Amino acid sequence: MKMRRLLAATVLLLSTPLPAQELPEGQSEADYEAWLDAAPGRRGQVLSFEAWQAAAGVAHAVPTYQVLRTASMWRECNGQPFEVAPPNLWPGMANTIRYIRDHVERSVGTVEVVSGYRDPALNACAHGAPGSAHQGYFALDMIPVQPLDRHDLMRRLCAMHARSGRAARVGLGFYAFQRFHIDTNGFRRWGSSGPNHNESPCAVIERGEDPEPPGTEAVPRAAR
Repeated sequence: MKMRRLLAATVLLLSTPLPAQELPEGQSEADYEAWLDAAPGRRGQVLSFEAWQAAAGVAHAVPTYQVLRTASMWRECNGQPFEVAPPNLWPGMANTIRYIRDHVERSVGTVEVVSGYRDPALNACAHGAPGSAHQGYFALDMIPVQPLDRHDLMRRLCAMHARSGRAARVGLGFYAFQRFHIDTNGFRRWGSSGPNHNESPCAVIERGEDPEPPGTEAVPRAAR
């Protein structure tokens, strides 16, 4: 019986589109509306944030409810599913949204943001790196709306990062499945490729090697 259940769960997982496997639970647009209504003052905070986005020239580049998503592990960490970051951290996010609009989406198509600001407690609980750019609100994790072959996704993003990442001070990280990280807190790259699972796929591709040879799997890395 246990084996049958395991096989059924495996079939269900494999038959589920990758983005569905990676979308945060409890952080849908409907959940966002319920979160707004659950406490006075939240709508006012969001209106201020959206007005700031408009002034910074990045309004509507990414849906607000996505930019306000916290960590995918928010429930396990007893955190909030959405949060408006402190206003003094907003300027860094303008650069990140602008880069996503002008470079990322031109490389891989429309993306859905799945994680943004994390306060220090939530970041630690969600296994984020101690100096994670998510804490400073420079970082967004995302997936392409239209799934790509993982190798194709890596090649497109690595080529983009090589062209424009240094000038824009962009960090590029890769996680499992289709999920990847963009921030504007310094030019760097990381992932779990290479023989020791500690290299960016970009470095491996530059050597002319396969970033994930058959039989290997992505190893989760701490969010940066």
